[in-house]
Amino acid sequence: MLIIVLLISLLIYSVLVLYIGWSGWRWLAPRGGARKIFRYGYIAVLTVAASSFILGQFTENIIVAVIGAYWMAVFYLCLLIMPLAHITVLALRLTRLSHRGAEKAAGLAALFIIAALLAYGSFNAYSPVIREYEVRIAKPAPVETLRIAMASDMHFGVLSGRDHAARLVREINALRPDLVLFPGDLIDDDIGQFQSQGIAAILAGIESRYGVYASLGNHDRNYGSMQTLIGALEESGMDVLYDEAVVIGDAFTLVGRKDRRDRGRMDLEMLMAGVDTGKPVILLEHQPYELDEALRLGVDLMVSGHTHRGQLFPGNLLTARMYENDWGHLEKEGFHSIVTSGYGFWGPPIRIGSRSEIALITVTFEP
Repeated sequence: MLIIVLLISLLIYSVLVLYIGWSGWRWLAPRGGARKIFRYGYIAVLTVAASSFILGQFTENIIVAVIGAYWMAVFYLCLLIMPLAHITVLALRLTRLSHRGAEKAAGLAALFIIAALLAYGSFNAYSPVIREYEVRIAKPAPVETLRIAMASDMHFGVLSGRDHAARLVREINALRPDLVLFPGDLIDDDIGQFQSQGIAAILAGIESRYGVYASLGNHDRNYGSMQTLIGALEESGMDVLYDEAVVIGDAFTLVGRKDRRDRGRMDLEMLMAGVDTGKPVILLEHQPYELDEALRLGVDLMVSGHTHRGQLFPGNLLTARMYENDWGHLEKEGFHSIVTSGYGFWGPPIRIGSRSEIALITVTFEP
């Protein structure tokens, strides 16, 4: 059954690649003697790009991974824009314009839009902004306010590497936070690139009064044991809360959950059994589900990621329907949910309809 699904998927992918290739050929192919040379180069480039995505699933070659990731960005944008160009050509056939001229014009316009969206999406992915939120918690604490820097979904790997990590450290330190929280998906399915690029040493430069705490997400996976992965992450100086609760400075409690896809994950009620809810409680939950359960059990602030706010339009429209809070700040009965669109990206290194970000949460305690 699995083989049949894979074969059907490969067939659909091949048909879509042929559609993109055929459209691009009609729009770009020159006339005259250069046409034959262009054909061979065009087929070679398309073949290498399209196959790199498949090969990237079976090899750790960095060059293949980079080509495959950028090809998926181009592939997505082509499927988004090219059909509109063809519809435009069909509409122009009703006018007196030359069919060939109209097709060339629409095609070149489509390619320009694809290139512009690729540049725009790359800028959104690699140029994070700071989102600021203010939260009031009606519980006493030894401190009046707490500045929290929160980032999720870094997906540190081949394309979200040392430079992106160094930028994260600079941006966080500039905020002068009291506490730093990373609710999941710190790596991109394999700890190898995180280790080989020395990202732990870079993240060790983060400065905060109460330290750096993280929970794990669905992409925080490792070919070895989870404790090996946790140990590698903690080399950066962060504390990974793996279905654990910890009291910070006798002021508030942090609770970090395993990802909901982890079969060994504890029920939130069981995890909260020993937590003093008379003090402020902050929950790190990678996927923003069960908000009402967190509210019922006395959680005051829940920080999450996972949604990427869709990352690519129209994905943001889908996540808005899938989650009660897919991005931003939601308050209900004194409970606060804050979901970030993420600092990194998954798959194509672009963002359209969302942007890379770090959240700055200013918490005020009011007994």
